[in-house]
Amino acid sequence: MSAVTSKSSGDNGKRTRLTPDERRQQLLTLGAKMLGERTIEELSVSEIAAQAGISRGLLFHYFPTKQDFQREVVRHANAELLERVAPDRSLGLFDMLRDSIERYVDYVSENRTSYLALLRGPTSVSPDLVPLVDQTRDAIIGLILAEAPTTVDPTAHPRLMLGMRGWIAFVEETTLTWLRTEPITREELIDLLVESLLTLALALNPELGAALQG
Repeated sequence: MSAVTSKSSGDNGKRTRLTPDERRQQLLTLGAKMLGERTIEELSVSEIAAQAGISRGLLFHYFPTKQDFQREVVRHANAELLERVAPDRSLGLFDMLRDSIERYVDYVSENRTSYLALLRGPTSVSPDLVPLVDQTRDAIIGLILAEAPTTVDPTAHPRLMLGMRGWIAFVEETTLTWLRTEPITREELIDLLVESLLTLALALNPELGAALQG
């Protein structure tokens, strides 16, 4: 497939040619940026196409329907979230955990409109968005448990996995509530989220809880 020419011009006044993969990535990036300020339902295909310097029809060359585009934008945004919270393995385990939670809070703060929409009403756009959100939750749990002692096998502890999913729900609801009123400081919020995980981990698996405490 040949490269596509953008209508937008750079500083030198020349048109920029993008490969199909580059164009698709550009559209997803623009969609994710707009999603930071609007709900999924409010994503404007026409505005995104205009920002990319292409026609609305050409956007549908890359994404067959608006629903397909919305789903891929959500997938792109979820990947951004996971990238933001990926553990910094240069830190000790406790500091690594706290650092990831800090970056989670910052990401949600920057994308509160879209994040609230994802958690509160994904089925209003497409049932396909529900497993995407669940996959992100499972991936976050996986990032935490990946740092657990090798003797802790999460698959052998369904109670641990259930409790961790509950903790994710607690983190989501607590963070979104905090964003609305900010009754405590950001640091106090992060302390609350970290301490709740440590307490839960100790109750569910003392070895994991001890490891997370460092």
